[in-house]
Amino acid sequence: MTFYGAGDMGRKQETEKQRIGRIGENVACKFLMKHGFSIVECNYWRKWGEIDIIAQKAKKFHFVEVKTVSRENLTDVTREIDGYRPEENVHPAKLKRLGRTIQTYLLEKNLEDEEWQFDVLAVFLDIKNKEAKVRFTEDVVL
Repeated sequence: MTFYGAGDMGRKQETEKQRIGRIGENVACKFLMKHGFSIVECNYWRKWGEIDIIAQKAKKFHFVEVKTVSRENLTDVTREIDGYRPEENVHPAKLKRLGRTIQTYLLEKNLEDEEWQFDVLAVFLDIKNKEAKVRFTEDVVL
C-alpha cells in the first residue's frame, strides 16, 4: 500500500512520533475503506480517552485503535519485530479507557442498541520508500 502524508499547512509543528501516527491513521482509513468500511469519525476525543477511527460495515460499528511503527524494511512484518508487536501497546488500562470512551460515544449518538466491536489495526511504515503494511485484529475483547 502506498501512502502520502498531508502537508503541514495550518498545523502546529508536530513531533516525528505525531507525524508517524498521523500517517498511520491515514493508511488505516484507506485500508478500511478498501475493505468495505465507511469512516464515520476520526479522533473522537474525551478527557478520559480517544478513539482513533469509528467505522461502519454491514450495520455494525467498529471502534478501531491504530498502532503505527516505522521500519526501514517491511519484508516480514507478519512476525514480531525485535520481539515487539505494536498491538501490545493496547494494555489493560488503555482498554479500560477505550471501553469508557466507546460507551460515551454510543450514549451521545443514541446508538446504545447498535451492534459494535473493538478492533486493533497495526500499521508498519517504511517512510523512505513510502510503503505500508497493515495487520488487522478484529473483535478484541475489552
